[in-house]
Amino acid sequence: MSKTVLIETDDRGVATLTLNRPDKHNALSAEMIAELSEAARRLGRDPAVRVVVLTGSGKSFCAGGDLNWMKAQMTAKPAARAAEAKTLAMMLQALNTMPKPLIGALQGNALGGGVGLACVCDLAIGVAGAKFGLTETRLGLIPATIGPYVLARMGEARARQVFMSSRIFGAAEAADLGILARAVAPEDLADAVEAEVSPYLSCAPGAVAAAKALARKLGPRIDEAVIAETIDALVTRWDSPEASEGIAAFFEKRSPGWAEPV
Repeated sequence: MSKTVLIETDDRGVATLTLNRPDKHNALSAEMIAELSEAARRLGRDPAVRVVVLTGSGKSFCAGGDLNWMKAQMTAKPAARAAEAKTLAMMLQALNTMPKPLIGALQGNALGGGVGLACVCDLAIGVAGAKFGLTETRLGLIPATIGPYVLARMGEARARQVFMSSRIFGAAEAADLGILARAVAPEDLADAVEAEVSPYLSCAPGAVAAAKALARKLGPRIDEAVIAETIDALVTRWDSPEASEGIAAFFEKRSPGWAEPV
């Protein structure tokens, strides 16, 4: 039984997949990563499901990787560390290639891996007050496994505006960058998502799946080799002195050595 994600499907075949760690701002733990992978497989093969809406419970959509999970990688053996990086990478790919339309309903902030989850959606709509950021470099890490999806959504030129700086930006800029299709007032989010969901209910499900697969094939290459490269990049950063210092500084509630004094 899932503990960190919820799945509800209505009588039209619209499934809502909800990140359900509100007290942790829906940060991606090992358990949530595994449950999201299983949810993608389950929903993808369920003929009764026509559309999937990805959202979060609580104030945040997803705050990125769980810091305790990342801290554990600092002392893990190399094989275990690589396995954890692979589970994260394959979860993103499972959602990205799920043969159902995936609509993001971002009811709150999306940071780090949360931006990655928005970018594996076929489109995402967010609330106007939400904050966004690829914040990994503040911790001495890089947006590695989410990188192919961020670049595919934003394009290199736009991605480089925010990919390395850890700068926090608003929903309007997220829309300009391509992370969001648009930003709406919180009270309008449900209607905006429904406007994207309802057209699919008049489409042939097999044709939708085939069209999505073709779009993915014609788009930027995200294959086993690319995914393996992102896994290696993440493992390398986990093993770096900067990552050790950045994560230690977070837990010790201090600035890392490279940060300008406040």
